[in-house]
Amino acid sequence: MALLDEDRLFPTDGRSRDLARELYLGIKDLPILSPHGHTDPRWFAEDQAFPDPAQLIVTPDHYVFRMLCSQGVSLADLGVPRVDGGWTEADGRKIWRLFAQHYHLLRGTPSRLWLDHSFQHVFGIDRRLSADTADWYYDHIAECLARPDYRPRALFERFGIEAIATTEAATDDLRWHGMIRESGWQGRVITAYRPDAVVDPEIAGFAGNVALMGQQTGFDTATWAGYLDAHRARRAFFIAHGATSSDHGHPNARTEDLAQADAAALFAKALRGACTAEEADAFRGQMLTEMARMSLEDGLVLQIHPGSRRNHSDEVMAMFGRDKGFDIPGRTDYVTALRPLLNAVGMRADLTVILFTLDETSYARELAPLAGVYPCLRLGPPWWFHDSAEGMRRFREMTTETAGFYNTVGFNDDTRAFCSIPARHDVARRVDCSWLATLVATGRLAEDEAPELAQELTYGLAKRAYKL
Repeated sequence: MALLDEDRLFPTDGRSRDLARELYLGIKDLPILSPHGHTDPRWFAEDQAFPDPAQLIVTPDHYVFRMLCSQGVSLADLGVPRVDGGWTEADGRKIWRLFAQHYHLLRGTPSRLWLDHSFQHVFGIDRRLSADTADWYYDHIAECLARPDYRPRALFERFGIEAIATTEAATDDLRWHGMIRESGWQGRVITAYRPDAVVDPEIAGFAGNVALMGQQTGFDTATWAGYLDAHRARRAFFIAHGATSSDHGHPNARTEDLAQADAAALFAKALRGACTAEEADAFRGQMLTEMARMSLEDGLVLQIHPGSRRNHSDEVMAMFGRDKGFDIPGRTDYVTALRPLLNAVGMRADLTVILFTLDETSYARELAPLAGVYPCLRLGPPWWFHDSAEGMRRFREMTTETAGFYNTVGFNDDTRAFCSIPARHDVARRVDCSWLATLVATGRLAEDEAPELAQELTYGLAKRAYKL
């Protein structure tokens, strides 16, 4: 018995469902563009077999283990590595059994849909995961992973991925990207410039990171001018390794456009570790505007995804470190926060700034009106907690009337979970086709326009916005 309903996520009324299905069949096999993600470039460089099923599917996926954690399952028992040197389970089969025993907790969630899609379409499984089927699942997936056709490059090609972007820190040496290029493999794996650790004075090691960037580039990063030149040099290095975008994960969307002398003074305080919280926030805001100006020089697309209150649990941060499921959305202002950047460069049609949000209340009130008038702005797809069927539907409902479709950028999967990439794109394609069918059925879109829009939402918008 198939794990998935063939008409999942389509409308319930007959006419709309038939139209959604027809639209979906026209785009379901289009190539996947994954321009914003966090897969490991080392996978594609070395092309070694993935480890056991637990290490591939459970241990690295915070969507999965945060739900189990909420029901009292220890992260250590799920094999999540500890930074404090403490014990974690290393037996993949034990981890998998624990995961399977609690699989019911994911009912109705995006993770359940993604996992069942992976089990059915990637591993050919037709029975539900449970405590009773845990060992069969483990053995079957382990057997698959040992085969050459389940290595990273083979799956990349099987998934129909045209391009995938990984995300590296500004000081990364990009060795794995170099190794991919030297291998002669034709899969397009590109990087993205993520400078958070050298633009955020509140990140541990900020001054040392800035000094390292100076060593890498030969510029004097103890000076404001040298620091900016070092960014330009590192961006050029990333562009040489395929980058088409930069990526900025700030606590909020604040931007500033200070006089250069004032910015230099603030930078000097940041290097000394003397910034107040307000000054650190102002410096991050200034650097978003500086990055936008650099994008006008070198063409990188600027992505801003603010609003995550990182590492909410001090205990989990101390034991397991960052990115362990305890990043929580917060309220985010865009209208006031982005005004300095938009007054500086917002009318430039040769600049692309893609805005993400974890605050859905901002869609209709702020983001859609902003993107619906400023030439530089585009709206990124629903992200993180809202990367779901209902989140995608809400996004379309609250942004289309004001921003239209062409001020959005299609879909990106933003994931470390490689096997879930086709599943995530399939959800987006089904939801978008359902929304288009609803517009046609309610007389808001001509039926002959819907197939073209389906192609754009699936492929064209992302390809143009990210310059792929």
